[in-house]
Amino acid sequence: MTQETSGNHKDNTRTSKAELVKDAIIITIFILAIFSRPILSIATGSQAPIAVVDGYSMFPVLRMGDIVFSYKCPPQDIHVGDIIIYRGIDGRLIIHRVIKIIVRDGEYYYVTKGDNNPIEDYFEFTGPGIPYSRVVGKVFDINGAVFKIPYLGYVSIWFHNLI
Repeated sequence: MTQETSGNHKDNTRTSKAELVKDAIIITIFILAIFSRPILSIATGSQAPIAVVDGYSMFPVLRMGDIVFSYKCPPQDIHVGDIIIYRGIDGRLIIHRVIKIIVRDGEYYYVTKGDNNPIEDYFEFTGPGIPYSRVVGKVFDINGAVFKIPYLGYVSIWFHNLI
């Protein structure tokens, strides 16, 4: 009987240690999530270095709950086919693809459209397109494939909907 008790004690100790490790990992992830955004903003120059897709306008490339990463680049480094994040007229962030670039008086404007939308974002234009001043960042890709983390953004969407 003493041996069984001692065996159960070892199992309980292992379980307790495993629980502590799991809790420490979760706390570390939350701390990193809180502090990583300001650090990434400084490193990338983007106001939104991490963005969550909340909608279906970029389907099938981007899906609801995908997390994407962006960086601020000079206006001439944004090309047709790139996906950018920009501030809409109402201030919300929009993630859409550049389908045309217009340079007028040295200013860059981007005509954008969601891949799953039938028309361009003309209702967001000020001038001939989205001015570079409203571009928050260019979505990071690797050889044309968007770097994204699927599904993880649902946590943010769920939390935002609670508030």
